[in-house]
Amino acid sequence: MTELVSTRLSVAVLLPCYNEEKTIAGVVAGFREALPGARVVVFDNNSTDLTALRARAAGAQVVRVPHQGKGNVVRRMFADIDADIYVMADGDGTYAPEDAPLLINTLLTEHADMAVGTRRGVGEDAGRTGHAFGNRLFNSIYQRLFGRDFTDILSGYRAFTRRYVKSFPAVSAGFEIETEMSVHASMLKLPVVEIALDYGRRPEGSSSKLSTFRDGAKILWMFAMLMKETQPVRFFGAISALCLAASLVLMLPVLAEYFATGLVPRMPTWVLAIALAMMSMLFAITGLILDSVARGRAEQKRMVYLSYGPARSEPAKLPAAETKAAAKVRVV
Repeated sequence: MTELVSTRLSVAVLLPCYNEEKTIAGVVAGFREALPGARVVVFDNNSTDLTALRARAAGAQVVRVPHQGKGNVVRRMFADIDADIYVMADGDGTYAPEDAPLLINTLLTEHADMAVGTRRGVGEDAGRTGHAFGNRLFNSIYQRLFGRDFTDILSGYRAFTRRYVKSFPAVSAGFEIETEMSVHASMLKLPVVEIALDYGRRPEGSSSKLSTFRDGAKILWMFAMLMKETQPVRFFGAISALCLAASLVLMLPVLAEYFATGLVPRMPTWVLAIALAMMSMLFAITGLILDSVARGRAEQKRMVYLSYGPARSEPAKLPAAETKAAAKVRVV
């Protein structure tokens, strides 16, 4: 097991949970063993089973979050917990607690603000039918829209510095929160790092809370909303181009007939074409105006981010067995 950095930095392990009574005790015990000096906090999101009781019995602090949804839990976690380094993982036992020191050491070694534990083999098997295709689709869309900073935007195993956590707005309500985290880092050009880690399966009797189609649709909607907020010229420009194309398709036959006969027999079509052309112009102007607003918001976020100092510490030397794994780190 990787030895954690010898440091005076405080570490908090944050575990959002919903009905994870079968796994949470083992997850808490694993993180307490891997990070002896860390504060382990379980955020119980209205569980109807014994999740909170078993987490508390395992030695974790338990905080109840009444607003349903992982995004709401993350917003509460980041607001309430103060630490220098934060580790976020799921309570379902799919992420190995013994990888946490390597994740933290990588974060500090590369002087990054977020370290993402990418899931080995997630492209081929994400535990449920449809999840593998969804992961490939969302990663591809993300890279086309926001850049190639990440190869696994939906990974829930991450380490953060304090200045990332306290500058992250966290407006999402559900499982799309990981997408928002990634976009926040990409848009502000924050230093991030990826490291491939093993991704396990849920134990027998434990079920995923992720709905393939419902949560997939929410993630796609989040892509659209984040693109509108961060890249309004591209977003409204695309809508403007569609309106202009539809206007030309309707307008050109009417113009051809007018030049040939001097008549406009399809007046409703002509009116619709003109209306679409005006809408195209309005969308284009809207995009230009909101681009200035987006730049101002990005500058404000950057200033909030810079108001927190970086985490500074020298990482511990990795044992020889871990050197090969650490070599697979992808720095952005």
